[in-house]
Amino acid sequence: MSKFLEMLEKHPVLLADGATGTNLFDKGLESGMAPEIWNLELADNIRELHQSFVDAGSDILVTNSFGGSARRLHLHNLHTRVHEINARAAEIAAEIVAKSGRSMVVAGSVGPTGDLFAPLGELTYAQGVEVFIEQIAGLEAGGADVAWIETMSAPEEIDAAIEAANEVGLPYTVTVSFDTAGRSMMGLAPGAFATSMTCKSPAPAAIGSNCGVGASDLLFALLDVVKNAGDLPVIAKANAGVPQVRGDAVHYSGTPDLMEDYARLAIDVGARIIGGCCGNTPEHVARMRKAIDNHKKGASPSRAELEEALGALVAPPATGEKEQSGRRRRRTS
Repeated sequence: MSKFLEMLEKHPVLLADGATGTNLFDKGLESGMAPEIWNLELADNIRELHQSFVDAGSDILVTNSFGGSARRLHLHNLHTRVHEINARAAEIAAEIVAKSGRSMVVAGSVGPTGDLFAPLGELTYAQGVEVFIEQIAGLEAGGADVAWIETMSAPEEIDAAIEAANEVGLPYTVTVSFDTAGRSMMGLAPGAFATSMTCKSPAPAAIGSNCGVGASDLLFALLDVVKNAGDLPVIAKANAGVPQVRGDAVHYSGTPDLMEDYARLAIDVGARIIGGCCGNTPEHVARMRKAIDNHKKGASPSRAELEEALGALVAPPATGEKEQSGRRRRRTS
């Protein structure tokens, strides 16, 4: 059994970490730079970020390797250093985990290639598998416990990443961004995604959603994921509210108070791994820790209850889409 599944057996809910990229901007990362190069050139900044999430109570550290595939690194002329960059990303996270003295998971972040798969684009399925194998092999060599496949939108790309993880021999998780009228950018619906994941062999260690357009949208989509996930553990890793551009900076509206409410509601929805994506600082994550430690799971919330607590859906399902069923009355902790 993998370390990730062992921890899920011991704990009803695990706390993941918060944002990587948006927190690195606060450390001096400039727009257009590849965050992954900091694994080699400014590793102390990555260590500090990981340590801040350990201090906030995270059980899972996600590596600084979201754009670590050759297709993404090619944009920065770093495509010949894929293995080195990803291995170092995992090594840095593993160093911090070892120092913590706690049982924690190193999750090797694997984001989309940024390319469309054939027939919509030029990237073939076989090429996609090879791209992901190269990245995941680096993460595995550096000490990643699980391939954390995230922010996906296309079924073909999900399948390619899964095949690569299986080829390398790492357990894997998959999260999708449902940011377009309740579906992914490529039209994948939450329930259909979850159903497809129950058929995979070997099965994913967990599935769910990350990023998107806000906490309420993510949890609303997650209702259908939970309903169709069978026995698979479910991940919720929402952005800290809705991004707003202010001059040259992107500001996220979600306060630590709001993300504490989000964590409680995520438990009620049925998530077993909860964390934050873009805009979530260590302070946000610490409040999620508080929610996880103090909240007992209640009945699943309705759309109205999610919106009352977290704000209106930003990109609700198109008219006629079936709304997920929820509870009539909210239970508070």
